[in-house]
Amino acid sequence: MNKMPGKNKAAYPFLIIAGSLACLVALSQLNISFSFKDFQFRKLDMLSDLRTSSPEDHTNRPALAGKTGDGRPSAADSTVTVKDSTGAVTVLPNPDAHHDFMSYTGIMQYASAQYGEDAAGMNAFFHALAELKAGKRKKVRIAYFGDSMIEGDLITGDLRDSLQQFFGGQGVGFVPITSVVASFRTTITHTFSKDWKDYNYKNSPPSSIGLGLSGHTFIPGSASWARFAPVKKPRLDKFDEISILFGPTVGTGVTVNDKGYTLSGNEEVNRMDLRQDTGQQTVTIKYANGTASPFYGVCFETDNGVYVDNYSFRGISGVELGHLSADMVRRMQQERHYDLVVLHYGANVLWRPELTDYSWYQRPMKKVMDSLRNDFPATSFLIIGTADKSYKKGDHYVTAPGVEALLSVQHDLAAEHGTAYWNLYAAMGGEGSMVKWVESDTPSANKDYTHFNRLGASKVASMLYKAIMDEYRQKNNIQ
Repeated sequence: MNKMPGKNKAAYPFLIIAGSLACLVALSQLNISFSFKDFQFRKLDMLSDLRTSSPEDHTNRPALAGKTGDGRPSAADSTVTVKDSTGAVTVLPNPDAHHDFMSYTGIMQYASAQYGEDAAGMNAFFHALAELKAGKRKKVRIAYFGDSMIEGDLITGDLRDSLQQFFGGQGVGFVPITSVVASFRTTITHTFSKDWKDYNYKNSPPSSIGLGLSGHTFIPGSASWARFAPVKKPRLDKFDEISILFGPTVGTGVTVNDKGYTLSGNEEVNRMDLRQDTGQQTVTIKYANGTASPFYGVCFETDNGVYVDNYSFRGISGVELGHLSADMVRRMQQERHYDLVVLHYGANVLWRPELTDYSWYQRPMKKVMDSLRNDFPATSFLIIGTADKSYKKGDHYVTAPGVEALLSVQHDLAAEHGTAYWNLYAAMGGEGSMVKWVESDTPSANKDYTHFNRLGASKVASMLYKAIMDEYRQKNNIQ
């Protein structure tokens, strides 16, 4: 059979390959990306294997202070210029230029051009601690926000105890009027009547009632009461200074250990201070008469030292803090000044273990951070990166892919807002650490491979205390 002229079949494979390559090159010039479920299609880079980093790393991702577009250290961005309250310009270091945030187990501090030098990292907090130690001030307070990881005063109880051993102080700090974990808490004995109406993040109050800083507001019934008693532990075995925090009222009658008082105040947060009689330790607060006004909680302190207030709320991600009114937060800061705000969330964000895109969380959380930074203008902030969380894959448990993705988001929030950052996941031991904590001979976490038990919570508190004290000593040149 004769071959037709001009048809060289031997060239077909070459033409197919050349055509396919031409199509790929053409596609590589389109600056588009899209995703299907958890798989991400991105712009093709034909020379990616020859580069130290792809063009996408530097053009499509926003670079935050002290880090490259891929979230890793950059010596070129190792400083940031900020102004203090007097307008003086200062160039501050960003430690991320020297540390990998995904593996570093110490506290990383950031400065942001949007906030002053005094509010950078934990500067204000460490300054307050130094003044407390030197006798130049009486109290330093920490507001520690979190989810079920800290309920029942887990982590915060041990952290408070360690700080009070070193800096002084006695008392558990803020306690809400009622609590779903009151029977579980070991740092105070707390009982209450069942007729309090609890408005909270998950049970929105009417427009006339705002939420307290704990995310709860309590309205008394006709026979409502709450009782508090100290426990037989160092620094928790007696009450000294007692403060009742409540909302606006035109006259609410209460009794405290059968002695009558009238609450008054038209601010979002009001405070009535009492001093406990040395002969009577239990404090019983009863609603007596008048307007059934909002109650927030009771605080227990002495006249000096460090106080850590536990603001736990089960099942939330931290985004819910955006429901707090600016007026309430600012008024709370006037009545009960905080030198450090800790944000410890993550377990409820990792609801789908294999999810790795947390932009849906980062956007609203950025707004929360913006608001909190404005409402606590001179306060230090510490964002705690999520703990390890494992899920069953096949016949064994492994670290959820979303853990490191969420850590990156939390780190970015810290860097962007000039706060401090501590990676709990790295401190635990990184990948696979939750499995070890659960399955060790002496377990430190529960079989849900998410929550710490009391031993584990104490270990976390010890690691956090060490990280804080390492920075404090370095900041103040203490050996």
